[in-house]
Amino acid sequence: MDNDVKELRVAAGLSQRELAEALSVSRQTVNSIETGRYDPSLPLAIAIARHFARTVEEIFHVD
Repeated sequence: MDNDVKELRVAAGLSQRELAEALSVSRQTVNSIETGRYDPSLPLAIAIARHFARTVEEIFHVD
């Protein structure tokens, strides 16, 4: 599943570590989501969407 997490994070001026801390996950989890190696759980996807004031559908794109 494609996503815009990296673009949103960079635009917000956040490091992977800062975003990870805000979401209570590891930096490696953020990296894996950004590179498409890991699809987040629904609760985590919702947390990411809320963090960036977007909908899940705006951030995550089904192939």
